Amino acid sequence: MQRRALLSVSDKTGIVDLGRDLVARGWQLLSTGGTAAALRDAGVAVTEVADITRHPEMMDGRVKTLHPAIHAGLLARRDHPRDLEELAEQGYGPIDLVAVNLYPFRETVADPSTTLAQAMSKTDIGGPTMIRSAAKNHGGVYVVVDPADYGRVVAAIDAADADADAALRRELAGKVFRHTSIYDGAIADFLQSGRGVEGAPASTSVVAGDEAESRPPLEIRTREGTVLRYGENPDQEAAFYPFAGADEGIAALQQHHGKALSYNNLLDLDGALLSLAPFAFSPRPAVCIVKHTTPCGLGVGETLVEAYGRALACDPVSAFGSIIAVNRDVDAAAAEEMSKLFIECVVAPGFSPEAMEILTRKKNVRIMSAPALADAVDGEPSEWWPGADERQKGTARFLAAHARRPRSESIRSIYGGLLVQSPSPIPFYRGTNPGWDVVTERAPTEQEWDDLTFAWGAVYGVKSNAILLARDGATIGIGAGQMSRVDSSKIAVRKAGDAGLEIAGAALASDAFFPFRDGVDAAAEAGVRAIVQPGGSVRDDEVIAAANEHGIAMVFTARRLFRH
Repeated sequence: MQRRALLSVSDKTGIVDLGRDLVARGWQLLSTGGTAAALRDAGVAVTEVADITRHPEMMDGRVKTLHPAIHAGLLARRDHPRDLEELAEQGYGPIDLVAVNLYPFRETVADPSTTLAQAMSKTDIGGPTMIRSAAKNHGGVYVVVDPADYGRVVAAIDAADADADAALRRELAGKVFRHTSIYDGAIADFLQSGRGVEGAPASTSVVAGDEAESRPPLEIRTREGTVLRYGENPDQEAAFYPFAGADEGIAALQQHHGKALSYNNLLDLDGALLSLAPFAFSPRPAVCIVKHTTPCGLGVGETLVEAYGRALACDPVSAFGSIIAVNRDVDAAAAEEMSKLFIECVVAPGFSPEAMEILTRKKNVRIMSAPALADAVDGEPSEWWPGADERQKGTARFLAAHARRPRSESIRSIYGGLLVQSPSPIPFYRGTNPGWDVVTERAPTEQEWDDLTFAWGAVYGVKSNAILLARDGATIGIGAGQMSRVDSSKIAVRKAGDAGLEIAGAALASDAFFPFRDGVDAAAEAGVRAIVQPGGSVRDDEVIAAANEHGIAMVFTARRLFRH
């Protein structure tokens, strides 16, 4: 018996190719409306659903697939002879594949001016009914709601591997019910919000009041979670839920050695990759050492081992039990130095065989590699550093994308809800003058410009309030997470002193403006000669005057880098 597929899609991406592939394999295509027209226009033979149901479309297409000829063909169990007999008695036939995606309800109601009538016109009825019927009978029917799966289905038809085919059908059926639950939830949210009715408020918010602007409901889809050993503390349960779809971010890392990752390891890995991201495209090797999600040392150098030494020198005490992230393959020299320190994890583009042999002598250290991302990301340089191969470029893209967050929004939980924000643009470090506004009488020297651009990239990953001291491609003192910016400054100075590092001539980066001149006075007393900060304080004039009094060069970036 000829196999039949019903194609009826709102998003017509790939539908003509799917139709051609099925016809080439001897299938009959059934379709409706615009999909049938698109197939015919492409020269693909198609039968109208009305010819099968022997009933015309009604009410501007509201009723077309809601007919026993369709649903009996979808629901007939292939291993129940009586089902097939009843199907034949009515003159109906089985339908073996359904490709349907639904009316764009969520896209429609994203416009705050959408009326109730407009929203209801984009509320799909026949589509969800068909795909639910097909999913219920997925043992006999392929059901596809995502154009990205068309090729997988055609490949499964060709392979004729029963076990793999059954697994794919079940996966696709699961997608259907996930898809319809999200779709129905969006409709319920719209109706219950009161939107679309004349005179009704545009939105309400328990946080910001009735004047707050509304957004469509947030949809979060994940794969099955992995249970972690415990949470932040041993008496807390924890799990990791990767986003559904393609692997990205932390989920894309590959572990080559060591114990399973813990909750805190995952948080620190995220912080390490975030902090290293400004150095993704650095022409020099860069190393970031992270403790409790914030850097305790960053450095660049001509070699990886040199960069590691500079990063470690900033705070070797805090580096105990840290996570190390680097932007180049780890070689034997760097691995030998790293192995002298107790570390939880090393993440790098790759590891030489010699480096792997050295690092695996410690059975518990987690060795992770970052994948190579083929697609370009915002901020990618037009010219790469000399000797950069395609894999190194790909890893640089991955690091940049990690901070940019390809899903476009960062999500954090609070009691009673979720907070969502767009990711902060990355202040990429390339060792060049980014064209900031020099606000003091003295402009930075060439060396100070390099230190300032390095410091601004390095402070990106430090928790607020953040003050960072840098010189010669290395951090020399970091003050993080304090309630007072002056306290963060004092900590950065103290850390540099504890490590025996000279502050005189250093550059200072502040993630937000100085509210008073006291921060500049303290920096000058410690020996700082150049400062980079966002500016924007009502007392900027006082702060600039203080810098001029001390002969400090100061530049404003007009960007704040808070990281709470």
